[in-house]
Amino acid sequence: MNNSYLEVTFRHGRPLAAYYYLPRRPKDKSYRTKRVEPGLVIDFARDGRPIGIEIVAPDKLTLAAFNRVLRELGFRPLKRADLAPLKAA
Repeated sequence: MNNSYLEVTFRHGRPLAAYYYLPRRPKDKSYRTKRVEPGLVIDFARDGRPIGIEIVAPDKLTLAAFNRVLRELGFRPLKRADLAPLKAA
């Protein structure tokens, strides 16, 4: 998978958790995690590449905090519309 995308889990019409998939190889699995910013957990493949970001507190997430993490990982920042599903309910 070469594209990043956001997957959101809803409960009673509100976002409960989300996962931002980063580009990864087909057989990549989370080997190690690192907690960052309140409510964010980065998943890394065995070789150290970041493969995803768990958003465990979607109601507390800010675009600025998320983009700070993306920049630190070497990825482009998102636009507000990219995180819109977290604010949809």
